[in-house]
Amino acid sequence: MPPITGRNPLAMRRVYASAERGALLGFVVNILLAAGKLTAGILAGSFVLIADAVNSLGDVLASTVVLGSLRFAQRPPDAGHPYGHTRIEAVAGAMVSMLILVSAGIIAWEAIQRIGRFHDVPPSWTLWVAGTTVVTKEVLYRYNWRLGKETGSQAIRANAWDHRADALSALAVMVGLALVRFGGDSWRSADEIAALVVVVLILTGGVRLLLGSAHELMDAQAEPDFVGRIRRMVLTVPGADGVEKLFVRKSGLEYLVDLHLEVDPAMTVESGHRVSHAVKDHLMAECAEIREVLIHLEPARTHRG
Repeated sequence: MPPITGRNPLAMRRVYASAERGALLGFVVNILLAAGKLTAGILAGSFVLIADAVNSLGDVLASTVVLGSLRFAQRPPDAGHPYGHTRIEAVAGAMVSMLILVSAGIIAWEAIQRIGRFHDVPPSWTLWVAGTTVVTKEVLYRYNWRLGKETGSQAIRANAWDHRADALSALAVMVGLALVRFGGDSWRSADEIAALVVVVLILTGGVRLLLGSAHELMDAQAEPDFVGRIRRMVLTVPGADGVEKLFVRKSGLEYLVDLHLEVDPAMTVESGHRVSHAVKDHLMAECAEIREVLIHLEPARTHRG
């Protein structure tokens, strides 16, 4: 694994290792679920199971891209990339989201074409396949959500919500299969209708992922709670009289901070330089996810003395 730059590399390495564990677990589970649902869908003639298998295959692709981008993001800065390579995660996320949206469109078109056609009633064991998916995905959601809270990683939390959406999708599959099996001929189209519900859930997840990636690529301000936390930490450093401007950009699992720091206007350049370094060291020691802090000194309007 390539080295990680920064003031707190061991702590940041643990964050990346946790993210990789979550992505790897999702990769393995989604491969097993996709293979099981695809086989069951073909054997039972259930289009909704096949559609949900495609959803799992999309998750496999997403996990693969996430794992690759997490490794690439840890490369140290170079002459061509002075801010590092962490932005690759947002680029990869945007690419995966577009593939997900295309696959959802294909499934929707096929489901609409199949509505009203005669097909066999799926066997009872298909309900067990769908039920197993619901339980498995809910367990993955809870694991990743706890991991996200422990590491403070928004990427892991987003991955957790993706598992929750998959659990809801599998629940829709189970309801559709139950209606087809126990509802009689009048409910034969419930299989395709449930597939369309799955499509809506896939589209929702794909759009959310695309918007999140675009938000990050456009250098949007970080979450208000995180920005407020940084502001409060700055003001605990002796000599830091105020924060005139504070811009925090998310870049993968890490953040870049641009800060206009207010200090005593009578302070020498050397003293101001010491204060700015103290602020930077404090932020990077307390927040492992901060990759870099750039500070511009400003004269304080009211010196705290």
